[in-house]
Amino acid sequence: MLSIQNLQAGLADGTSILKGINLEVKPGEVHAIMGPNGSGKSTLSSVVAGREEYEVTGGDVLLDGESLLDCSPEERAHKGIFLSFQYPVEIPGVSVSNFIKTALNSHRAARGEGPLEAALLLKKMREKLELLEMDKSFLSRSLNEGFSGGEKKRNEIFQMAMLEPRLAILDETDSGLDIDALRIVAQGVNALKSPTNAVVVITHYQRLLEYIVPDFVHVLLHGKIVKSGTKDLALELEERGYDWIKKENAGK
Repeated sequence: MLSIQNLQAGLADGTSILKGINLEVKPGEVHAIMGPNGSGKSTLSSVVAGREEYEVTGGDVLLDGESLLDCSPEERAHKGIFLSFQYPVEIPGVSVSNFIKTALNSHRAARGEGPLEAALLLKKMREKLELLEMDKSFLSRSLNEGFSGGEKKRNEIFQMAMLEPRLAILDETDSGLDIDALRIVAQGVNALKSPTNAVVVITHYQRLLEYIVPDFVHVLLHGKIVKSGTKDLALELEERGYDWIKKENAGK
């Protein structure tokens, strides 16, 4: 599904951040990317999603064998890539329901399909709200305006549930969540997993991976994946921290 090949990228001012990332994500898999602050985790997610403040200087990002580098963020979203933001923005005056309706019908138009009937759209929204233990009044609120941290993260997963992406990238979705909110968000992610889609979870902490169990764990350090393993690697990082990884890779 997703193939990242020797990806090198940084900021437009020439600052290098990613220094040769190689990663293969197949349908049905969950990959966790961990690493200390400043290692390039959020940059990697942003580059895959096509955020314009980053510049690719080498390598490639392919979805189903097709390069994404010349695709806009909107085109990548239409192809099935979803990015859950670490800090979702507030959009006053735009209700959650209207935002979802516009996004969903935009994806349908890109596939040559007509808008989803209003009754079917509302039915789907209510089903996904129930999955995430969210009240239906949520739909009439302005997008993220006045939302708590947990509500913002649930809203991101609600969007994911409605859009049904092929590849979901969750950038520190666990940041700022209490245990109950973390459980509900993870429950939603797990319910949406299937043999035809994939999830990439970016996190600092092992606690999220107690709920969303990864098939593979990768450690990012200084812009490179320096170690990969199973979920046991996340447990080892929780116990030992990142210092031993840094020592193993000193001078490399």
